Amino acid sequence: MSASNKYLPAEERRAVTVEAVVELAGEQNPSDITTAAIAKRMGLTQGALFRHFKNKDAILQAVMEWVTERLMSRIEKAVHAETSPLAALEGMFMAHVGFITEHPGIPRMLFGELQRSEETAPKRIVQTLIRRYSEHLNRLFEQGKTCGELDEKLDNEAAASLFIGTIQGLVMQSLIAGDVGHMRRNALKVFTIYQRGIRRAS
Repeated sequence: MSASNKYLPAEERRAVTVEAVVELAGEQNPSDITTAAIAKRMGLTQGALFRHFKNKDAILQAVMEWVTERLMSRIEKAVHAETSPLAALEGMFMAHVGFITEHPGIPRMLFGELQRSEETAPKRIVQTLIRRYSEHLNRLFEQGKTCGELDEKLDNEAAASLFIGTIQGLVMQSLIAGDVGHMRRNALKVFTIYQRGIRRAS
């Protein structure tokens, strides 16, 4: 971060803080990220950081709000660009993979928040994100059944779990391989197999 970040307005400072955390999460275990490390990445003191966030949870809450807004915006744009439910599902899948490819630390943070035993604001935001995501999928499944693209007996809940789980599998394989590009290279091939299981038999 440049020295000019010391003089940013409050909202811009908060945005830069979020970006710093997302960057750090792509480089190390998110649970190991300290406020000292965040401040150092930004070229600030911890005192300056705490003028905008009361604690680390408040920073994580801002990060999760950023993730929700950016990911859902990208997904909605991809869905609206397509003319059929099945094409929209593919667009949604590829948009999600693209988002993770650009921000590889995000899934680590999401998994980390969901694993916390206590109820926290960041965890509730992640849960809301998953619910909104599933609602998008359910609408597309119903539209696909109505227009005859998808199997009318499709179990929406199971299909949504498999959709999300398929992306999570690509994420895990990329983390194991240490190659985030693995997701993008294999996403379309994997989705092609997924869609065969939900399409209406011709």
